[in-house]
Amino acid sequence: MPEEYYRDAKKKAQKEFRACVMRGEHPYLPRLDEILPPEQLVHGIDLGIVQVPTELIVGSKTCGRTRAFARNFMPLLDEHTEFAQKWQRLCEAHLEEGIRDSITAFEYLNRFYVEEGNKRASVLKYFNAASIPARVTRILPVRNGSREIEAYYAFVDFYRYSHVNFIEFSRPESYHKLQKIIGKTPGESWTQEEQRKFGTIYYYFRQAYYANGGKKLNSTVGDALLAYLQVYGYQDLKGRSESDIKKSVAKVWEEIILQQEEPTIDIQLNPQENQKIDQKILSKVLPKIGGKILKAAFVHDKNPEISGWTYGHELGRRHVEEFFNQDGKELETTAYFDAFNNKNYTPEEILEQAIADGNSIIFTTSPRLLPASLRVAVEHPEIKILNCSLNTPHRYIRTYYARMYEAKFISGAIAGTLAGGDSIGYLCDYPIFGQVAGINAFALGVQMTNPRARVYLEWSSACIDCGQDGVAVATKRLTDRGIRLISSQDLASLGNPANNTFGLSLIFDGEYVNLATPQWRWGRYYESLIKQIRNRSFDTAYTESGKALNYYWGMSAGVVELKCSEKLPDSTRRLADLLRDSICSGFCDPFRGPLYAQNGRLVEEHITDPEFIISMDWLNENIVGEIPVYTELDETGKATVDIVGVGHARENADKKTPERVSETARQDLNNNKSREENLNP
Repeated sequence: MPEEYYRDAKKKAQKEFRACVMRGEHPYLPRLDEILPPEQLVHGIDLGIVQVPTELIVGSKTCGRTRAFARNFMPLLDEHTEFAQKWQRLCEAHLEEGIRDSITAFEYLNRFYVEEGNKRASVLKYFNAASIPARVTRILPVRNGSREIEAYYAFVDFYRYSHVNFIEFSRPESYHKLQKIIGKTPGESWTQEEQRKFGTIYYYFRQAYYANGGKKLNSTVGDALLAYLQVYGYQDLKGRSESDIKKSVAKVWEEIILQQEEPTIDIQLNPQENQKIDQKILSKVLPKIGGKILKAAFVHDKNPEISGWTYGHELGRRHVEEFFNQDGKELETTAYFDAFNNKNYTPEEILEQAIADGNSIIFTTSPRLLPASLRVAVEHPEIKILNCSLNTPHRYIRTYYARMYEAKFISGAIAGTLAGGDSIGYLCDYPIFGQVAGINAFALGVQMTNPRARVYLEWSSACIDCGQDGVAVATKRLTDRGIRLISSQDLASLGNPANNTFGLSLIFDGEYVNLATPQWRWGRYYESLIKQIRNRSFDTAYTESGKALNYYWGMSAGVVELKCSEKLPDSTRRLADLLRDSICSGFCDPFRGPLYAQNGRLVEEHITDPEFIISMDWLNENIVGEIPVYTELDETGKATVDIVGVGHARENADKKTPERVSETARQDLNNNKSREENLNP
């Protein structure tokens, strides 16, 4: 019997040998001492006895017996050699009682090179053993800034507290995401039982992944598993059988395929040109999809009485219902409020109810609703689900957001002309994708018209110490420092539509004078998206792109505007109009460089990449303040940042909370003099 196993193993070796020769690859085991210089091999880290995945054992440390094995670790030597006899005895020992002795190996970039025990590794690989005990020495690569090396160092950090070495990701940030998904805080250690359960789940998933054709993809099993977990969650996977996992993997296969794309997101900066078809003509050609009135649901995490954000989207819903029903009933809309405060239903169940109510289009208007939106979209591919967020790499839903930074840039330019030698305040709510771009664009606008002015940043809605009335608390922090010119929130709520504490305002004797107000024109956005759905270009865009589709429209699409007050000087209003026209025509770019961060570091000469703009996690040099770290956020802020937070806010969850503004900066603020005489109400 061992002789037959050896002959079979040799056939596999010869087949691999021929295949390598045909591909022009080295047919024998790779050697670590040929990959690394000798001086690097003497500076290793002893990891002790480790269970090493057999699939990650790829070579030998030295020349030794490397030519006795093909590249797949199967034996090449004749059956009558002493080598073959030893291999067969090890095979017999494995079948009778199992190979218990550990091998000795070096690990480099999470690949293992055997120093002692090549034949044991070969036998166990032949029998598809999951792992082999090994005394391992880790060799760290030289750090060069490449994504491969940075991903490896992220793995090393992950291994330090998880002791899991069988999962690999192609992106450094994925290890942090996995830790979060399974319910662990950054750096929290895994128990042996947690390691064992995760290992079982991983190998079940890997089998399903390969059964669906995963070996043909460029992404790793880890990349695919993370994409799966972002849809279904870890608890769901723990409760599924192997056959159930295989079925659900097939459902999210496009999401898995997406992981091999570089980049994974296709950012659409403008509506498609064919959306300009006349609405009356379109109504005659496609009066109703499927012969029925089109039904669209708007699902909100809050309600318009308390949330200006929800109120703005509710105005957008009313706009499209009026627009599409001018010449007869063409569109029916329904609003579902308080998805996170519903005692009877979860957000996912509310979405299912919206589908049961006959809605074929669902807009979910908060990033917090993204996970539920994704899960429901996978189960209902016939429903078009869009989520209001940014930079989300998911194939089954599309996201939409507005380039508000364009209006913020103009608002900053206005503030700079009015500030004189004084400082300017800026309030922001959450450190999420797109918001930091708005802060920096405002500061760049200030810098353009007033290089001496500084912008003092405060966070209103996200931070724990702001309480429920965060805008008032944060505003008081600024006014206590002598700041009177403040860019505040952009929307008023339905419960207080007369509230004028939004946009760029001058605070004078406790009263607010609105000077310029950025406007989210969600009605125009929804109108354009529904037109795409009606004229079928929405479906065409999906088939033509293999990536996640994110809509990121701005002033040129009419979804962002800046309303200027009559109280502004005529020259300032003319400047605002000029900047607006220049941005719409593409002549003016708010992020035309050179751009410098707070520490004086040159960030870019000129930023043109929209993904770079979206994911900004640095502040311009004329800003005083900081992006809050995770521990500073309230529960809503943490939940939002978990999904669409900028890197700095997400990745510093385990670091000490810094002071938001230094004492020196506070003293500077108190020394500022107000320049508001020309703007008295």
